[in-house]
Amino acid sequence: MQTEQRILLVDSDVSRQERLEYLLNFLGEQVKPIAIEQLEAHLKADRYRAVLIGNHQLSEGALPLLSRFDRQPMLAIGATGVQATNLVGQLQEPFVYGELTELLHFCQVYQRVRHEVAPTSPNQTKLFRSLVGRSDSIAQVRHLISQVAATEASVLVTGESGTGKEVVARNIHYLSAQRDGPFIPVNCGAIPAELLESELFGHEKGAFTGAISTRKGRFELAEGGTLFLDEIGDMPAHMQVKILRVLQERCFERVGGSKSIKANVRIVAATHRDLEQMISEGRFREDLFYRLNVFPIEMPSLRDRSDDVPLLLNELVSRIEGEGKGTVRFTRRAIDSLVAHPWSGNVRELSNLVERMVILCPGAMVDVNDLPMKYRHVDVPEFTVDYPEEDQERDALAALFNGDEPVEIPEQRFSNELPEDGLNLKDMLAELEVDMIRQALEQSQSVVARAAELLGMRRTTLVEKMRKYGMSKEG
Repeated sequence: MQTEQRILLVDSDVSRQERLEYLLNFLGEQVKPIAIEQLEAHLKADRYRAVLIGNHQLSEGALPLLSRFDRQPMLAIGATGVQATNLVGQLQEPFVYGELTELLHFCQVYQRVRHEVAPTSPNQTKLFRSLVGRSDSIAQVRHLISQVAATEASVLVTGESGTGKEVVARNIHYLSAQRDGPFIPVNCGAIPAELLESELFGHEKGAFTGAISTRKGRFELAEGGTLFLDEIGDMPAHMQVKILRVLQERCFERVGGSKSIKANVRIVAATHRDLEQMISEGRFREDLFYRLNVFPIEMPSLRDRSDDVPLLLNELVSRIEGEGKGTVRFTRRAIDSLVAHPWSGNVRELSNLVERMVILCPGAMVDVNDLPMKYRHVDVPEFTVDYPEEDQERDALAALFNGDEPVEIPEQRFSNELPEDGLNLKDMLAELEVDMIRQALEQSQSVVARAAELLGMRRTTLVEKMRKYGMSKEG
């Protein structure tokens, strides 16, 4: 059973339910309010991200029902003293953003611990990305997708690299009548020109050197589904002619074959190039352009919808959390700085940044100065800690003898005479330690265990100090 991303909300207190539903919608969650009588049927059909249930329903006998579905995490609303295996937490009014998001995260953790979440299809995992946002431009894209998905019209998706053109294609496929068929992507610019025809149409055995068996092409593999021709602007001229013929006649032949094969596929193409400019330069066929451009959709750049950055951040972090890769949070100042960034790499660049920060700052709160330098567009002074000099000296000495920080030591013997111009006590003590280790190694004929005994320390401690100072057994 796959886990739905929706949240079930069951509460007979209508006013409280409306307040909670509004808050969850504001956070970008998918909420489904239902009556208590519908709960059992829903739990039998699906597993949800969380079930939020009011204290009145719990007191009226809903608790045994929820206990039967103990793999389903639950949050109690306005209740205290409730005991149940799957009770992850309790929500009390007034509802607080931080508490609510934390409890929803606990529900995700509960799901991962109690059962293995069935993997979603590639279509489902990418449905949200790049299309999240409240800007007019992205709202228009979602509207166009909903209009064209149910038709069989060819679609041409344009936009800069990284804006999410493939996400648009997957959404069109997922919402279309072909959703049960395959979604087959082809990057026309990544396949060598001499191999592209075979890759698209397949080949017969013996059609060319190396064709040791018959092979289906992408058109056949996409039968009954959607063929996504990415970077169509990079397709060589001789292949443009062949693609045009398939679009006109809805059939093709394999390389080296003579049998006509029906092409029952939905075509969605995409490019970051200006095809009309390429037509005027004679590098793209005008007739193919009009065959593909039946229904154009232009993906806006992220810098043109910068107000969507906070929502995209939330979606990307939630996706990483859902995949069990960790989490990270951003301060308001960090978000403001990211909103101000020009995002030449668009949503792909933002996604890469979030993954990088999850690795660098796992579970932490990321502020402006934690971001890579190129993303710092808000002037925030570095936070400094009051660190008295005497504490620094004490900690430095402790670090020396605990092996906490590497120190570069010059090759010289220790002198017990204080120079007239003073000395660096930290370096002097480190020199002394190195000198004693060298002498112990010499006396023990480089037997580390014996040298450790002479120094009154464990062998592992001595090995660690030798590693810190870059020393070998030979001194």
